[in-house]
Parts: sequence; structure tokens; C-alpha cells
Amino acid sequence: MNRPGPQWLYRYLRLSRFPVLQALLAGVLHAWALSHQGSVNGWLQVLALVWLAGLVAQSPRVMKAALIGWLFALAWLVGSVWWLYISMHQYGGMPSVLAALAVLLLCAGLALIYALAMALVRKVSRPATVSIVGFSAAWLLAELMRGWIFTGFPWASSGYAQVDNAVLNAYAPWLGVYGIGAVAALLAASVATIFFASKDTWRQLAVAWVAIVVVLGLHWPLRHDFTDPAGTIKVALLQGNVPQNLKFEQETMLNALHWYLNELLQAQEQGVDLVVAPETAIPTFPSYLPRGLWEGLRAEFAAGDTAALIGIPLRTDATGVTNSMIGLAPGQALYQYDKHHLVPFGEFIPWGFRWFVDMMNIPLGDMDRGAVDATSLWWRGQRIAPNICYEDLFGEELARRFAVPGQEPTIMANASNIAWFGDTVALPQHLQIARMRSLEFQRPMIRATNTGVTAIIDDQGRVQGMLAPFTQGVLVGDVQGRQGLTFYVSWVSAWGLLPLWLYGLVMISFLLLRTRTRVSN
Repeated sequence: MNRPGPQWLYRYLRLSRFPVLQALLAGVLHAWALSHQGSVNGWLQVLALVWLAGLVAQSPRVMKAALIGWLFALAWLVGSVWWLYISMHQYGGMPSVLAALAVLLLCAGLALIYALAMALVRKVSRPATVSIVGFSAAWLLAELMRGWIFTGFPWASSGYAQVDNAVLNAYAPWLGVYGIGAVAALLAASVATIFFASKDTWRQLAVAWVAIVVVLGLHWPLRHDFTDPAGTIKVALLQGNVPQNLKFEQETMLNALHWYLNELLQAQEQGVDLVVAPETAIPTFPSYLPRGLWEGLRAEFAAGDTAALIGIPLRTDATGVTNSMIGLAPGQALYQYDKHHLVPFGEFIPWGFRWFVDMMNIPLGDMDRGAVDATSLWWRGQRIAPNICYEDLFGEELARRFAVPGQEPTIMANASNIAWFGDTVALPQHLQIARMRSLEFQRPMIRATNTGVTAIIDDQGRVQGMLAPFTQGVLVGDVQGRQGLTFYVSWVSAWGLLPLWLYGLVMISFLLLRTRTRVSN
């Protein structure tokens, strides 16, 4: 088969040897690009997808392409979320073998989605090639499916690797993280086509070059400020650094409670407009606190010039048991935000998995969900929208709060406790997720966490200040609110991710129909 370019290059780029091993190595590279030492490398992520697309292009059968996709995703997911093992074994007390097996089975199950995606790519591609549009559309559908199935687990989605990429992150306020992942896949398939397509597929080569030029060239016109300044407030973000294995012991609880209460009250004396304490900073129901403490705290903030957002579990007849943020502000009624997107096994127990939960010594319970379109805390001219822990993975849900004109949040506030996962890449990965939300919404995101990463992120996804993880401290800084809607928020707040689903399904359906017509002829 004649190929364009120097023949020696293709001898080194042959992917027909040891494809199983290469698929695993490509998946490891993909995980490395997303989370190596807490940093991301967008171009390395694209390179991993180039490798995957090349392997699929040189897979002669659909089942082999599916195996390649499954192995790639398995290595990528295990390499990205292995820290789940720590929560189950180190803090949950599950035997190490069973904890490791649970993580492996989770990743293996999710990897089946990508196996199906690569099977579709092989189905809609000509022999010895890979469909550029088909690869991008199938990848998009796989990412959307992982973010939806079984309440969704989109951690380490491919688009997060582009948060620092000065070219591809320009797509964030237009298409969101899933759209960025699809664009990266389109770029990767185009590069793979140039290197691995045969010379007689000149049309596909032309499409590949056009796609590369368009994707890279749109970087400049896509750079646009959709939002305008909406005033500045001074915030204090608390990081208690309470060890997870001691969090629910009485002495530790009392010491942590004393520290948080002291810092909450000191913030009033420092001229801070808003002080934020992390998820379950107060780790028990208000009725279980020492007599008069909760009432006294509310009275202090009712009389001062500072507002507070405090993580606390609540239990009422109206809302049930909720993982909540309480807002205390002078002259205002008590504000309450209840977490909407609950964590499986941590905040609700999926049907049929009680036996699995009983194997761990973690205080779990079935909690009740809050409203997806919750209102914001209005304070000092800002509308502050809380979200709790991994809720910030679901930008399409956070966008629902922008649907009502005049009530759009000007500042996003995340309260987290991911001490369950130890000193691992989970902490910087969560920071990257929050930064992507800032890029999508062009809103600042403030993060108050138990062990890290507590940070102030501006509307362009840049970290303006942060505390070192696993230290006790207070981060004080100015935050500029923003008003206006990005293109992404405009459509996702109205239709959710439906436009991306439709695009992927229409493209794949069209390509399947064309393939069937070609075969029948």
C-alpha cells in the first residue's frame, strides 16, 4: 500500500504489532496526561487519542476494535481513579483485595462504553482508515454516557486535560467539557488519518488537513468575554484539615468544631464580606450541638457585617436528611442549600448493594436530594451559588441555576471534603474540574475544603490563591463577581446536554446508513 511521506517513518509507526499491549500503554498515557502529579497536558491527551485512533484504523475486525477501546479505557480509568481504593480500604476497612477488585470492576464496566464506541468507529470507517467525524462523534457519545449512566461518574473526562491548553480551552464557554473532548477527538482522528491513511484516500486526507486548520484556527475568534464585572467582595475560606479516620471521634469533632467556630467569628472582625466553611465542617445535626451554640452562632451573624456559608448535615420533616450548606447573613432569613447530586454508596445506597455497603465501616446513609435549580445566597450585590463536593462535575446541572433572568449566580462556591481519598491526585483533579466550570460559565469559583484544595479561581479558570493541602488555615482574598451568560450556559441551561447527544447520534446514524448503502452497492 502506497503512503504519502517517507517510508522509514511508517516502519516506526506500525501499530499492527502487539496491539493489546499498545492499547494499554495508550490508555496509561491518557491517564498520565490527565493527572500526572496533579498537572494536565492537553497535547499529550490528544497524542494518546491519536494512538488509539491509529490502533482502531489498523484493526481489521469490529470485535478487535472493541477490545482495543476497552483496554484503552480500562488503563485510563484505573490510572485516573485508583484512589477510590483508599476510601474503601484505608478508611472503610474493606479487605485490600476486595477493594482493589471493586475499583477494577467499576473501571472495567465503564470501559465497555468505550468498547462499543470503538466498535462503531470501526463499523463506519473504510478498511485501514478511521472515520474522522465518526471517531469524534462516538467518543462524544461515550463520554456523555459515562456522565449519565447510574447517576453518572464523569471524573477524569478527557476534556479536563485541556483546562490549561491555550488553544482548546477556548471552546469551553461555547461547548463545555464534553464538547472540548469531542474537538480533541476530532483533532486526534485527523492527525491519525494523515499518518496512517493510504495515499488513495486523498479525500480523507484533505478532510483531515481542513479539520486540523479549522480546529486550531478557531482559537482566536472563539476568545470572547461573555461576562462583565459585577462588583468585588472579600472572602475567607476555611480549611480545617480534620483527619478522615478521626473525623467522627468525639474529641476530634469538638476540637474541629472549636476551630471552625473561632475562625467564623474572627472573620467578622477582619472586615470579610463572606466566610465559607467546607462540607460538614459542623459534622452533626444542629440539635446534637451543645445547648445554645447554634442559636448563638446565628445571633452573631445576624448582628454583624459578614455573611457565612457553613457545611452541615440537616434533618427536618420537610426535607428529610440532607447534606447542606447553611447561609447566615445580617437582616436575612436562614438560607439553606441542599445537595442535589448525591454520591452513590456515600450519600445514597443503590438498590441491591446493601451487602457491599455493609462491608465498609463508613458512616453512610440514604439522604434526600435538594432541588437542581436551587436559589443563590444574595449578599453584597452578589448572588452566590453553593455546590457540594463532586456536584461540580455536573456543569449541565449547575447551569440550571442560570435559567431565570435576573437570578443568575455571579459567584460559584464549592464546599468539599475529599479527605476520603488521602494525599492523592484526587485533590488536584478536583481543582481542575472546578477550573473547567469557571471557564464554561466565566464565573469565579471559590472552594472551601477540609484537606484541600482550598482556592480562589477567577472567571478564566486561573487560580488566584490557594492553601497547601493537608494544612490548617484560612485563605483570604478578593473575588470579582461576573454577570452575563456564555454561549454554553445559554443552551445548556435550557436543553441540558441534549444538543450534544443529538449531534453524536445523528452523525453516527448517518455514517452507519452510508456504510450500509456502500456495502449493499
